[in-house]
Amino acid sequence: MKNINIGSSNNSDEVKEQYKTSKGLDIRISFHDKYSTNKQGYGNWIVSNYELFDGMTVLELGCGTGSLWIGRDEVLGSFGKLVLTDFSEGMLNTARENIGNRNNIEYRVADIQNLPFEDNSFDMVIANSMLYHVPDINKGINEVRRVLKDEGTFYCATLGENNFVEKLAEWFRLSGENFNPNHNFTMQNGEQILGAAFSNVEARFYADSLHVTDIDDLVNYLRSLASLKALNDIPLERLKEIIMEHSVNGVVDLPKEYGIFIAKGYEL
Repeated sequence: MKNINIGSSNNSDEVKEQYKTSKGLDIRISFHDKYSTNKQGYGNWIVSNYELFDGMTVLELGCGTGSLWIGRDEVLGSFGKLVLTDFSEGMLNTARENIGNRNNIEYRVADIQNLPFEDNSFDMVIANSMLYHVPDINKGINEVRRVLKDEGTFYCATLGENNFVEKLAEWFRLSGENFNPNHNFTMQNGEQILGAAFSNVEARFYADSLHVTDIDDLVNYLRSLASLKALNDIPLERLKEIIMEHSVNGVVDLPKEYGIFIAKGYEL
């Protein structure tokens, strides 16, 4: 699950380069694990929203490092089949290392816009923090609806438009070509986008924020974000100075806005 991708690029080539390996994603996941104020953890919260039953067939799109399933052996064992997909072979290799080979798990390179699965194949489809990368999102959503069973559920976590990256862009006075946040699929517009293919869509928000006590960690995190790559042109010491100007006793507090959509193809 690419669960920490705030400020992701809109360019498909940049996206492929950004997720060619798991290095940058690992930096972002580690940063949020360390400094998020909600200690339940975003991944734990996401899974807590899933309606699971024994023998179900599950498809995850954009599985990333497979972090969503680490430490969930009992859940994995209950699935009839889990297909983990990503467009990056490198990510899939990392997911396989993290989760291992199991009789009921399949790893496949796949594009949400052209899924290699038959109609009505899955009880549940997951697409966390990845829909905003999809060039033709309507085509991707229609593909999800096609492979999902009539009584199935689509879960897609994403970010909101009132996040810490927008706040940091204000601090560093970034705009235009220097700051182009990806709002292709957010908590603000996702319900409308999903509504074209699903009869029932529910939005749930995850309450969280960042309480950063080590400025160096924040700097390393910022330099891993595609949408803030202009910060790489700012001298390191000046970068730290600007951040410190917005700190209190060396601590930086920043907003986070995440959530999940639960979409069904039938009226409840």
